[in-house]
Amino acid sequence: MIDLKTHLESRVAATLGSLSDEERGALLLMPPKNRDHGDVALGCFQLAKLRKAAPPQIANDLAAAFEPDEVIESATAAGPFVNFKYRRSALAEAVVGGILHEAAPFGPADATGTSIVIDFSSPNIAKPFHMGHLRSTVIGAALGRIHRHLGSTVHGVNHLGDWGMPFAKMMTAYMKWGEQSELDANPMRYMFSLYVRYGQEAKNDPSLDEEAARHFKALESGEDNEERRMWQFLRDESLKAFQGPYDRLQVSFDHITGESFYEDKMAPVLKRYEDAGVLVESEGAEVVELKEFGIKVPCILRKTDGTTLYHTRDLAAVAYREAEFAPHRLLYVVGAEQKLHFQQLIAVLKKIDDPVAPKVEHVPFGLILAKSEETGKWEKFASRGGNAIFLDEVLDEAVANVRGIIAEKNPDLENADEVAEKIGVGAIVFNDLKNGRVKDVKFDWDSMLNFDGETGPYVQYAGARLSSILRKADAPDSAASLLEGIDWKLLEDAAPVLLTLHEFGPTVQRAAEQSEPSAVTNLMIRIASEIHSYLRDHHVLRADDETRRARLALVAASRKLLATGLGLIGVQAVDEM
Repeated sequence: MIDLKTHLESRVAATLGSLSDEERGALLLMPPKNRDHGDVALGCFQLAKLRKAAPPQIANDLAAAFEPDEVIESATAAGPFVNFKYRRSALAEAVVGGILHEAAPFGPADATGTSIVIDFSSPNIAKPFHMGHLRSTVIGAALGRIHRHLGSTVHGVNHLGDWGMPFAKMMTAYMKWGEQSELDANPMRYMFSLYVRYGQEAKNDPSLDEEAARHFKALESGEDNEERRMWQFLRDESLKAFQGPYDRLQVSFDHITGESFYEDKMAPVLKRYEDAGVLVESEGAEVVELKEFGIKVPCILRKTDGTTLYHTRDLAAVAYREAEFAPHRLLYVVGAEQKLHFQQLIAVLKKIDDPVAPKVEHVPFGLILAKSEETGKWEKFASRGGNAIFLDEVLDEAVANVRGIIAEKNPDLENADEVAEKIGVGAIVFNDLKNGRVKDVKFDWDSMLNFDGETGPYVQYAGARLSSILRKADAPDSAASLLEGIDWKLLEDAAPVLLTLHEFGPTVQRAAEQSEPSAVTNLMIRIASEIHSYLRDHHVLRADDETRRARLALVAASRKLLATGLGLIGVQAVDEM
């Protein structure tokens, strides 16, 4: 099976002659902005800099010296770029064959030895899983799948919020106003209602926060007391409740180690900073000053009452993950509003020249917005005012909406409930990952469930349409049978589809490097669009035998790659809808 990228890289290197390692690293091939210019472009800027020549001259010399072969049809200079064009039959064979044989990058890569730690989701115990948790969960899970596809060992960590003052406030609310019978009936919903009440009462009663601080100190004492027993009960109940949304979102974790996991690991961290001479006293608290990093706010590691904070636990987590997983990258998928927190975290690590500091990356994302019925404005989902929308309810509504559409348009569909679940949940995930992660996401039912727009249902429909063609043709399942004896020249008219499919590898690589799942999501939209356009003008079932077989292979490859791409972002493909 021809690997087009490897073949082109080797031909370019051979044409340029003897290359240093640095010059080889400068050969960056990418799709051109305008496909009319070619299939692959090589920008000569870095190479020209290394060779102390003008980029257009390097491009002209390379294009003039390049000899076409059975794979590459032409090389043309355009300013500082060289545009290469593949022979269409070679393109078809490499792309369709590569996809159906699950060859990398269309299929999973071999293990690379790279270790990636991804800290994501991280809901707070004793609170229902609400819409505010959605973005971290689906972005982090997508990044985990993408890195695994590229051959990395991934450690997906659910760093539960199961420690600290938020939990102490919840505990205080229960101790003051709680009823055991209501807690037993619905632990998560009941504790959330108490948390909301605490927030309201604390506005007029400062002593509540003082009481919560005492309970947290008792919890951190390590003694077997009422606080510790309540913590364990609510943690267990929370994990049971969270599993429902996680299963529906196709999300799993390699490690569930919340803040409490680091309870016995914080003292060594504090001692390390004391020994380094960077932990200083400020108004009774112990802090690390970060002014040399342009950060005016000091990082507090121990409060005046001796209790710890998020930063203390995060530093303990970094040390643990470095020792256990030897990560090349340590990604924190946490909202953009926590920017200062991670600036401080990284700066504290740099303060003592910790070698893990460059590996720590904050992967921020925008808000998820809901339209206020009162003001008509798009506003952040929030929990403290009691107006949170719980994720399980949203998923149920999405599925019910899709079930209604199915009942109207395809009432005889088998497994309609299962299909509605995949489409409804997939629509929410796809909507979240469609735009760049730093942008806010508007939660709009009409837009999200549109089967004709740039949506999950639109891409799933493309896959279902391809499945239908394969069923009607009684096409074989095996790659060998689908590919046997195909004349690849018969797919020369499918170049727009083939070139879009061929972008899969570079797109997944870019998504991993930039922590940007939307790159994959948007490629799926483009693949769906290209295959719809192709099928409008090129009949499959009514074509002559040889053309029909070639087009069926293209249909099967397109369906397979759509399913693979959707799978990477956490959306399930459907065969009928």
